[in-house]
Amino acid sequence: MSSQDSAATPFPLPLNHEFLQKLAGADLVRPDHLLGAHPVTEGGVAGVRFAVWAPQAQGIHVVGDFNGWQESHPLDRLDLGYWGTFVPGAQAGQLYKFRIQGADGRTVDRIDPFARAFEEPPATASIIWTDDYRWQDAEWMAQRSARRDGPVSIYEVHVGSWRLDDQGRPLGYRELAHQLADYVEQMGFTHVELMGAMAHPFYGSWGYQVTGYYAPAARHGTPEDFKYLVDYLHGRGIGVLLDWVPGHFPTDDHALARYDGAPLYEYADPRKGFHFDWNTYIFDYGRNEVVMFLIGSALRWLQDFHLDGLRVDAVASMLYLDFSRTEWVPNIHGGRENLEAIAFLRRLNEVVHQMAPGCMMVAEESTAFPGVTHPVPQGLGFDYKWAMGWMNDSLAYLGTDPLFRRYEHHKITFFNVYRSTEHFVLAISHDEVVHGKKPLVLKAPGDWEQQRANLRAFYGYMWTTPGKKLLFMGQEFAHSQEWNHDVALPWEKAAWPDHAGMAELVRELNRLYSERRDWYADDVEPAGQEWLNGDDAENSVFVYRRLDQQSGQSCVVVLNMTPVYRQNYHLPVPQAGQYRYLLNTDEGRFGGWSHEVGDPRAWEEPLLGQPARMSLNLPPLSALVLELAEAAPAQEPQQQGQEVQD
Repeated sequence: MSSQDSAATPFPLPLNHEFLQKLAGADLVRPDHLLGAHPVTEGGVAGVRFAVWAPQAQGIHVVGDFNGWQESHPLDRLDLGYWGTFVPGAQAGQLYKFRIQGADGRTVDRIDPFARAFEEPPATASIIWTDDYRWQDAEWMAQRSARRDGPVSIYEVHVGSWRLDDQGRPLGYRELAHQLADYVEQMGFTHVELMGAMAHPFYGSWGYQVTGYYAPAARHGTPEDFKYLVDYLHGRGIGVLLDWVPGHFPTDDHALARYDGAPLYEYADPRKGFHFDWNTYIFDYGRNEVVMFLIGSALRWLQDFHLDGLRVDAVASMLYLDFSRTEWVPNIHGGRENLEAIAFLRRLNEVVHQMAPGCMMVAEESTAFPGVTHPVPQGLGFDYKWAMGWMNDSLAYLGTDPLFRRYEHHKITFFNVYRSTEHFVLAISHDEVVHGKKPLVLKAPGDWEQQRANLRAFYGYMWTTPGKKLLFMGQEFAHSQEWNHDVALPWEKAAWPDHAGMAELVRELNRLYSERRDWYADDVEPAGQEWLNGDDAENSVFVYRRLDQQSGQSCVVVLNMTPVYRQNYHLPVPQAGQYRYLLNTDEGRFGGWSHEVGDPRAWEEPLLGQPARMSLNLPPLSALVLELAEAAPAQEPQQQGQEVQD
């Protein structure tokens, strides 16, 4: 680590050779404490010290409100490609840019990469900013490690379009704090994940083309307003994650692209340094200064803004040199892995876990790269990985006509084959409900009643499957229109009975998930989920058990994924006795048909390797969850019903 991490180290750091060398040598994990704009006093005069990394620049001036945007304050060339100057009289709140004469001969006004605040787009100036916020979340911060390992149900929110104010404008961070906390608490989610909260000029990028890696998006308020949002959510018992984008950055001329007139933050070779699909540049993970820039950004959000974790976007695009390209440059061993990016991710996770303990690092990684959530150095060191394979298989099954689901049975059972290889988040994110993919409820076949029944059963399956949960906003009430970032969710529809019933189900699932250890404690343990009957493809019925080995708490889950009411269906259970229903997605309060399900009493008679069985009526397109209420004292007589082949 860096000596800057000592509590006795002055802030900002002295702009001297020692600390410049630390940054150049990848030993300064908070480079924003050295570079950027820092109000200081020199020789008894108050002003602002400016510093920037631009080794290929021919000359740099800082221009802003303090000098009428004139070239009256040139920066001095320091060691190792850094530049700096002191501007007396400059103060917090003023706008500024670096006017850089680049290696290509062009002079361009550019942002400060380490700026702590920006103008609201389309304006692009950086703002001199001092952090001045009194946090009230000490109790939350002291306990968040335990929360990370408990039930995690994440509500993914696009900050700009979750809800608008009475004038049709996006909510400010402080307004959002109260309204979002009320809703998330009511729905029972444990965390929110914020999209579009990092400074980005193009609203239509949803926040995935970031220019300000150290500043929140100015559309919704100041950095202090953003801190209030996090602080208030913590006070209501809600964790906060951030969509963080270290894989690529936009080509905007005022930002990081060819910052000093030549490739700097990006790889010079376009075969490594440019995403043709996204029209963005790829960070050069082989440069120490770039690695420190990104790690410093992560720590800025986790330490200064008290965020509880980062969802790291597009990890697969970082890991592979041939990602979405036909022409690529092999690594030194002739392979396709980006060894520099792999080293960066390992260093990132090591630093975060040491300097922001209790925070969770979540990889959005879509390949079979081994050890994403295994400890460094064998693995990448993430806490969780999005279960992209589970998502693809499950949504493909949901979209299959029930008549043909018998042929896709494996898409539900296959996840249990590999789920213990990583720590997974079962994520149904914004990516699954845009670009013509349809909202979840419309992915299912059938009429509107059947579509909602399909989705209810799917949610029952999702919440009882091992793995943390993530659901994109609007899907909790069966939003039936494709998400549009320019408009708010249709909250008026959320009150309609068909949609309110779905929200009531998600609320109940979150309650059970938070209260029951068997739904979350042994997610990665093989014994955490046991198939009692995973082979009834003919009827598209699945029966499995969730178990917490520590407490012994367990439940039985039954999925009927066809629109057929199956009467007297025999299913195997691990113990005879009287069971009770914990959940029935067919209940009227959830918008279901309220079919008769029968008395869940099991008797001793072996079935499919289990010592007991019960006979239930399975509602069409439903999920049932049962637990043993009272063990049977003695064997009971066999009942008649539909047999399942042993």
